[in-house]
Amino acid sequence: MVGSDGLNVSPSPSQQMEKQLPNQWGVTKPLSRAGPLELDIQRSKELEKFLVDAGLYESAEEAAKREEVLCRLKQIVKDWVKELTRVRGYTDQMVEDANAVIFTFGSYRLGVHGPGADIDTLCVGPSYVNREEDFFYVLHNILAEMEEVTELQPVPDAHVPVMKFKFDGISIDLLYASISLLVVPDDLDISNMSVLHEIDEPTVRSLNGCRVADQILKLVPNIEHFCTTLRCLKFWAKRRGVYSNVTGFLGGVNWALLVARVCQFYPNANPSMLVSRFFRVYTLWRWPNPVMLCEIEDDELGFSVWDPRKNPWDRSHQMPIITPAYPCMNSSYNVSTSTLRVMMEQFQFGNKICEDIELNKAEWKALFEPYLFFESYKNYLQVDIIAADSDDLRAWKGWVESRLRQLTLMIERDTYGKLQCHPYPHDYVDHSKQCAHCAFFMGLQRKQGEVIQEGQQFDIRQTVDEFRHQINMYMYWKPGMEIYVSHVRRKQIPAYVFPEGYKRCRHPRPMSQQQLDKASSEDGEACRTGSAERRLKRKKELEEMEMKRESLEKRQSISPQMRDSASPDLLCLRSANALKGYSLIESETIKEGPESCQPIGGISPQVIPCSGSSGGKMQHHEQDAEVNTNITISNEGMQNAETFDAGCLPNVNNGGNPEINDQGFLQGDIREAKSKLLLDGGRENVAGVFEDGLREELEANGQHGMVLNSGDVVGSEPVQKTVMSRLGLTSSA
Repeated sequence: MVGSDGLNVSPSPSQQMEKQLPNQWGVTKPLSRAGPLELDIQRSKELEKFLVDAGLYESAEEAAKREEVLCRLKQIVKDWVKELTRVRGYTDQMVEDANAVIFTFGSYRLGVHGPGADIDTLCVGPSYVNREEDFFYVLHNILAEMEEVTELQPVPDAHVPVMKFKFDGISIDLLYASISLLVVPDDLDISNMSVLHEIDEPTVRSLNGCRVADQILKLVPNIEHFCTTLRCLKFWAKRRGVYSNVTGFLGGVNWALLVARVCQFYPNANPSMLVSRFFRVYTLWRWPNPVMLCEIEDDELGFSVWDPRKNPWDRSHQMPIITPAYPCMNSSYNVSTSTLRVMMEQFQFGNKICEDIELNKAEWKALFEPYLFFESYKNYLQVDIIAADSDDLRAWKGWVESRLRQLTLMIERDTYGKLQCHPYPHDYVDHSKQCAHCAFFMGLQRKQGEVIQEGQQFDIRQTVDEFRHQINMYMYWKPGMEIYVSHVRRKQIPAYVFPEGYKRCRHPRPMSQQQLDKASSEDGEACRTGSAERRLKRKKELEEMEMKRESLEKRQSISPQMRDSASPDLLCLRSANALKGYSLIESETIKEGPESCQPIGGISPQVIPCSGSSGGKMQHHEQDAEVNTNITISNEGMQNAETFDAGCLPNVNNGGNPEINDQGFLQGDIREAKSKLLLDGGRENVAGVFEDGLREELEANGQHGMVLNSGDVVGSEPVQKTVMSRLGLTSSA
């Protein structure tokens, strides 16, 4: 809500007026209008107590400090615009009327922020104050000179240009939008379509955050229940490692839209019911059918809206979650096949726990058990990022992290989905390093059910070269900024990633008496022949090392496409211009990363990709068969490596492979989308958005599916129709 001073403040559910419930919320009728039973009310109280005890609510003092910071920021931008108006020779009256307004969006606007959370803010200024010079240069310099401002980081080339900083300890993400008005009123209605006239695409994206937040609050039946449910599920997503838009999972606005849709399905449900129904709905949702809170509308302003019939790239989106404000966009375009798989597994986990809670077999704390990422895979990619100091690391890390999802997409593309990646959206710091450092990890496994032939390898050398090329395009690279990528097994995970600094003990599996007898017999035999075997083993190792060196020399002239080439396990990627002339060196151990670094004042240490004794063989989940994985680095092909934008696959040379078309789409992804979403003339019915077997015994009521109306654009008529009659679900009043 916008106060009389133009400051956008967080809503207070207690101050919300009672709404008259309409016949339907969103684009379909509710699944159920049933309210909570006494047991549901008790569970909601227990859930809210758990959230309070978990420290998810800020104190009154911190809330007051946020309001104070926002008021000071409002005055700063107003003075900034007045000064620019005066310098540019406008009249005294124009200088007096000159104004800029601060709005908030994101978690703060929705009322679900917690202690220490940042505040997403938007500054709306007049038409003659631009983003490139006035915002990122003049206002940046004003903020840089203020004692209260720290960690100032402008990101002008982001998809949504932003300036990040801390103001008196409060983290601020500040966007800027210049609208087509000479004077910006304090009571500007940002939801009005007129603010979109005569502005560019980056400005539209900047305005959309506030417009979407306002629409969400208008489209949910009960704001208080929505906020509690969203706060709960954001906490759950962070604990389960699926909260990160930049990594390819879902960010704050995505989770808000998913929760809002469930609130529309169950308008009278309380938070405990909504959490349970959330997992039930999205466990059975048939992606890529889109989640929408309202009809997709087009307008004469001409901005592109999400429409898979007109826009080819929209057809490849894995998990469309559509924003409710014009121009309607897919807020989750970063989601890949691998990250969608991980989220679906976590939805199933949440659904199982909620079923147990409803049967009194579990408590709420079981839902929020942290995901044991480092016990879930046998193989990982470790990405070490280092810089000369903490300021350089902050910028360098932000750039690398923003490209990690591209590495996931490229591995999916180059292995045709057979090698799956699980990027973990947390960074870890090794404080023993002499330089600023952090590391990210990716879990690796072959696709479940995929038949792997003996000796088959995943050769991702060119994939890594392409990723390296993208990283090296960083415009603000400085000496000391380095990145190292290594393949590590679970037992080689560094100790600093574990909370207490040591690894959890893995209890051995119980052995039968027959296995124990066999092991005892083998141990006795080993004692008698141990010395001789060690001598033979050492001799064999020396012979193998000599053969590897000879093979390495021969491999210099062999194409990196060869599947039978030896593979180093460590890929050390250099940034800037120091990429030429490095060598491959064999080693008997896998290095976890750079042991020491002296990046200050000159050239960084020589890059030495090392190979471990594993010979490139990767192990996967306990039930998986071992798969040989060839991860090799090459100097070739660097000039032609392409960069991708916003989760889209690039044009690739298909080499006669029928699985990749001329536009660079993976045919498997196209077929998946066409089978469920793409429309023939706008009239083809989709099979429904839920998997078979949706169980709504207590509230058998469903109108879920989606088809797009015919016509040139997504029209104003409802875009969803009933497709669940075959499941025996009927509407109820």
